[in-house]
This record gives sequence, C-alpha cells and structure tokens, in this order.
Amino acid sequence: MSSNLDADRLAVLVHEVRSPVAALSAIAGTLVDGELDADARRELVRLASLACVAIERIVADAAVTSIHREPIDPVALVRDVVTAARVRGVPIAFAPPHATPAVDADPARLRQALDNLITNAVIHGGPGVDVSVGLRADDALRIDVSDNGPGIARDDLERIFDTGVRLDPKRPGTGLGLALARSIAEGHGGALTVESDLGRGTVFTLTLPLAPR
Repeated sequence: MSSNLDADRLAVLVHEVRSPVAALSAIAGTLVDGELDADARRELVRLASLACVAIERIVADAAVTSIHREPIDPVALVRDVVTAARVRGVPIAFAPPHATPAVDADPARLRQALDNLITNAVIHGGPGVDVSVGLRADDALRIDVSDNGPGIARDDLERIFDTGVRLDPKRPGTGLGLALARSIAEGHGGALTVESDLGRGTVFTLTLPLAPR
C-alpha cells in the first residue's frame, strides 16, 4: 500500500510540475528571441516568478488536499493563467468582467486547476480548437473553460474525473489533470462540473464560494 501511495504522489508531482516548467521555457524563449519593450519584459519576469513559486509549492507539498487560503482577485488570477497559456502558444480568449467579488482561495492551487483545464481542452480539442475562459458571479464564483472540440459522450462525463482515466490513449497525458482539478475545487468547498455533447464542444465549470462579506 505504501509503495502505491508513493507512486501516486510521484505521478501527481510529475504531472503538476510540467505546466509551470513549460511556462518558464516559453517565457525564456520569448525573452531571448522577442523584441520587447520594458513593460512587456517586466510582465514576463512577473509570470516567471509566479511559475517558480508554483514549482516550489508543488515540490514542497504534492498533496492536493493542502489548501492555504488568502483573499484573491479572481479577474487578476484568471488573467495571469490566460497570459501564461498564451506565452506557451495556446490561443485562448478571455473577456474579463469589470469586477467580480473576492474569494478566499489558494492562488497556487487555483492556477494548477485552471492550467489543467486549459491543457485538457487543447489536447482533446484537437488542431485548431478554440478555447475560451469566462468568469461570472451570482451566488458563487464560476470560472468556465470552454472549447469547440469534439465533445464527450454522456456516459463518460463522470468517468473522466477518475484518476488515470484517458478516453483516447493515443493522445498525450497521464489521466490525472481532471481528477486533480476537481480535488482542488472540492478542497475549496466548491465543485468542478462538465457539460458536453459529442460534436458540440465542452464546458468545464469550476465553482467557488464567495468570500464572507
């Protein structure tokens, strides 16, 4: 049992560290090859610093149940995730709302969850897929990651959240991303749900409780 647990933790560690490492690689390439003004360089350095913090956190604590809450601005956090994805070459749309209520959340864990959802959309959406991120608030904060890919069969909508499940073994991945994203959402007292039909794309919705007034 112990060896299986260690193997699971190692798999989580390897999976989660890939995204910030990829971001650092893309940022380094942009800084070396791009003709950027000072403001653009400062923004890339800031994103690189966030990626380093994420790696340090992942290595220090691979348990996805560990949540360290602080007040965060959801718009700023989602914008950072989208910007980092664009630096990695992911074409992704995000129209930020003017304002959203604050939430008490773990910013490093939320970035991990959203990175996993975006990566999943790109991998399973196929070439030319359109990915978008939306942000809305009513009785809770809701972050939607949508794509216009091939969609998911109804019988598979819950199975995709099981650890190790890969609907298409030919595509890259470990089958951990969605399970981790749901664990992070539930660790915040929220949820991760999915709506999809074959041929009509997919929408993942990460829901978080609003901060007490």
